[in-house]
Amino acid sequence: MGHTRTTDGPESTTTQKEDRVMINWNLFREMDSLRREMDEIFRSVGAGDLVENAFMPGPGARRFPRLNLREDGDHYYLYALLPGVDTDHLDMNMVGNTLTLSGERMEEVSEQKRTWHRRERGAGKFLRTIELPAEVDARGVKAEFRNGVLEVVIPKAEEAKPKRIDIKVK
Repeated sequence: MGHTRTTDGPESTTTQKEDRVMINWNLFREMDSLRREMDEIFRSVGAGDLVENAFMPGPGARRFPRLNLREDGDHYYLYALLPGVDTDHLDMNMVGNTLTLSGERMEEVSEQKRTWHRRERGAGKFLRTIELPAEVDARGVKAEFRNGVLEVVIPKAEEAKPKRIDIKVK
C-alpha cells in the first residue's frame, strides 16, 4: 500500500513507489553520459580537441589511464596503460556494469637539486570510470598487471551473452 505525500498542492503528489525509481541512478554513469553529450556538442561545432584538453594539466594532456576495451561473445577485455604506477597504489572495483580504476602515480623524490628541461610525465592521483555496454559477472573478473599494463578480463552475465535462436521453416 503506497503512502501519499503532498507538497505545494494537489499537482505535486508523489508516492513512495515513484521515489524508489531513483534508486537505480548511478552518479558515475550520469557524469560519463553528460561528458559524452558535451563532447559531441563541441565536436559538432569543430571545437572537440579544444575542450578535450582544456581542463587537463599541460599541453595535449589526455585522460589517464589510457585504455582499450574490446569484447567477444563471453567477455570484455580491458587494457589500461599505467606506466610508473605501483600496484600498492592501484585500486579497481565494479558496481553493476561500471568499472572504476583509481590510484596514484608517485612523484620522483630526490634529495639533490635537479634542473628539469622537460617534464611531460605527470604524477598524482587519478580516477577513471568505464561503463560497460551490458551487465557483467563481477565475481569472475580477473586482473593482471604486467610491464605497466593492467589487463582485465570481465565475464559477461549470462543474460548479456549472445544466444543462438533456431529458425523453423514451415
